[in-house]
Parts: sequence; C-alpha cells; structure tokens
Amino acid sequence: MSDKKENSTIDQILSRIYGNGRGWAFSRKDFALLGNADLIDKSLSILAQKGTIRRVMRGLYDYPRYSKWLQQSLEPDIDQVAHALARKYGWSIQVTGNAALNIMGLSTQVPTRYLYLSDGSSKAYLIGAVELEFKKARYSLLNTKRQDSALLVQALDSLGSANVGQAELQAFARYLAPDKPLPAKIRNAIARDTQYVTSWIQQAIMQILELASSEEAR
Repeated sequence: MSDKKENSTIDQILSRIYGNGRGWAFSRKDFALLGNADLIDKSLSILAQKGTIRRVMRGLYDYPRYSKWLQQSLEPDIDQVAHALARKYGWSIQVTGNAALNIMGLSTQVPTRYLYLSDGSSKAYLIGAVELEFKKARYSLLNTKRQDSALLVQALDSLGSANVGQAELQAFARYLAPDKPLPAKIRNAIARDTQYVTSWIQQAIMQILELASSEEAR
C-alpha cells in the first residue's frame, strides 16, 4: 500500500467525519466505499493513535464532543453509538423510555441504561458506566421509518397521555424545529410515518407538528 493511497483514504475519512460533526460515532462499515477493509482499519487506527478520533469499543469509534468549560472530551453520545452499531449490523432500532425523553430534552436525568428495540438479535454493551441494550422486538413495534418519528412515538408513550400537556407539546415542537418553522416536507413525512400509531399518540404528534410549523414553538 502506498503512502499516497493511505493519505488519500485518511483525508476522505476525515472529510466525512468532520461533515457529521462532533459526537458522531461510526465503524469501518461507514467508509466501506472508500477502500478495502484493511485500508480502512489501518486509517482509523492511525486517526485514533493521533487522538483525532476515539475508540469507543472494538470496531467502533467516535469524533469526541469537547467541553471548553471542562477543557476535556465528553463521554460518548450513547444514541450515536447505538445508531453506529445499527448501521454496522444492518438493524432497525428505536430508543425507548426515559432515554427517548432525555434525547429530546424533556428529561434532564441522564439514563444509566439505554434500551433500544431492534429487529436484530438481543445484545448488551457497557459504554463507560452506561448500559446499552438492544432487545429483539416484533416488526409491528418498529414500523416507523424516520428517527424523529420513532423518538416522538417512544417519548410520548413513555410519558403517557395523562402527562402530556401544552408545555410538553411545546417542548417536542422545539426539538423538531429549534430555530425556524419545520419545513412542510418534513412535517408531511412525519405525519405519514406515524399515521397508524396509537390514536392518542398520533393526535398528539399532529398537534406537535402544527406547533413546530409555526413560530409558536420558539
């Protein structure tokens, strides 16, 4: 392998990493079109040795988030790690419970366990002090195609209908559209994706989409 080829591959990998931003987690599989497996593995090892990326677990890396206030790298983003594993193994996944609420900003409590429904085999990993678990589920529980749709459904289900008021609807809307109104294309895609979920959840999502599409969410 020539140094020129190796450097070119590293540059392409870095471009993709930087494009996804800090916190992104990934495996060799995410760069499979850039070269053979040995070349990708060697390139990732070089970047990890330099400290540009971090090895989270065997075969999985991230581009660490950095806190200027703490002057150090933050712990891996567990949701990013989960989705990197899902891409690596070809799974469809959905986060559940308090983890969904935390990701969407409706809970400040940092979960010590992240549970994802999966169409793959049941597996568990320990990432630092956090348990990441994948539980094999029926396909009917994984019928949303979009990540934002799945988060809405699981977070609303975790709260329960009695605990979803205007403040919660506004918070969900701000997650979907933090800076500007939600584009009609995304709104319609989420609406179609969640058309057949439990009635009260579907109705709540339609309210959230209406808020997110207006200036009221901000």
